[in-house]
Amino acid sequence: MAEHGAPAPAIPNGGCAARLPGNKVTVVLGAQWGDEGKGKVVDLLAQDADIVCRCQGGNNAGHTVVVDSVEYDFHLLPSGIINPKVTAFIVFDFHQAADGIQEQQRQEQAGKNLGTTKKGIGPVYSSKAARSGLRMCDLVSDFDDFSERFKVLANQYKAIYPTLEIDIEGELKKLKGYMEKIKPMVKDGVYFMYEALHGPPKKILVEGANAALLDIDFGTYPFVTSSNCTVGGVCTGLGMPPQNVGEVYGVVKAYTTRVGIGAFPTEQNNEIGELLQTRGKEFGVTTGRKRRCGWLDLVLLRYAYMINGFTALALTKLDILDVFPEIKVGVAYKLDGEIIPHFPANQEVLNKVEVQYETLPGWDTDISNARTFDELPVNAQNYVRFIEMELGVPVKWIGVGKSRESMIQLF
Repeated sequence: MAEHGAPAPAIPNGGCAARLPGNKVTVVLGAQWGDEGKGKVVDLLAQDADIVCRCQGGNNAGHTVVVDSVEYDFHLLPSGIINPKVTAFIVFDFHQAADGIQEQQRQEQAGKNLGTTKKGIGPVYSSKAARSGLRMCDLVSDFDDFSERFKVLANQYKAIYPTLEIDIEGELKKLKGYMEKIKPMVKDGVYFMYEALHGPPKKILVEGANAALLDIDFGTYPFVTSSNCTVGGVCTGLGMPPQNVGEVYGVVKAYTTRVGIGAFPTEQNNEIGELLQTRGKEFGVTTGRKRRCGWLDLVLLRYAYMINGFTALALTKLDILDVFPEIKVGVAYKLDGEIIPHFPANQEVLNKVEVQYETLPGWDTDISNARTFDELPVNAQNYVRFIEMELGVPVKWIGVGKSRESMIQLF
């Protein structure tokens, strides 16, 4: 019976109310080790988006977007924030300090660290998994309760790291000021997304930070981030069902880069790597560290595709390859003389693989002014088609420069 004796609404299909899946979200994900140019693709798609979301990680991931010759570096805000129409676990200072101490300890004890950004992401995810973390909903609900729990958490960290100094009262005063400013902006995320998905038609864009090979479960562990930056993180991060995931665009740099430590089979620790690094201005947005550079790795990309099911690709920074007379592409891994059919999960094994390359002719032409696929040199077109054929995924965009206008759309 309906409440207050009102007649119950008629339910079709023999008693089960059928719900339409609602609006679909478009997802943009990094397909390598990050720094693929996701911000540029998000910025392009955000031009007619109603909502742009980030769904995992924190301010450890940077994005650079160039609009009208102005360069923006974002860390926590979605790249789509430049569009004035869009709507856009608390990391404390002691989480960042603990991150730095942990890296120092790893260096002293094992002779090497993980190469983290020292932004506190690992420690805050540790607090989350230990169920002692504090969330935004805790901050904006009851500040007295929040303060007590903050003191407990801070003292736990002081007990673990004796050299860690925390001004608890000073931090709480600062947090109270933040709380008063952000409280009007905080909404219940699950309900907000449900209304967006099941209300009037909306274009919803989801920007993944980091990339497939940095995923905590499927990346090159332990040199990974602390969150799920593959497509599953969209559902767990935003609290929405998989049926609402629509297009999944993988962003692929025309070569491969990696920041920090870890196996990198196609790395070119030579003049080729230096030329890629210099031409591509390969420095981390968050850390300023030089990125390691190498040829495109299709074994790695096939693995990313297996996990994410990309519906199309954005191939970025193709213009960086303009000066190479020939271009190599990693197509298979050999281990002990035998080709292996999968991407190795173990770092030590990945360090031992021998890469099998295909060599393609370069185009030795400046392509930065090309605005259609047909304007690209034939060898550049062939490079794009080779990637599509090997991966079985169409390339939808090609980046030939830094600006928004330098993205060629194919379909």
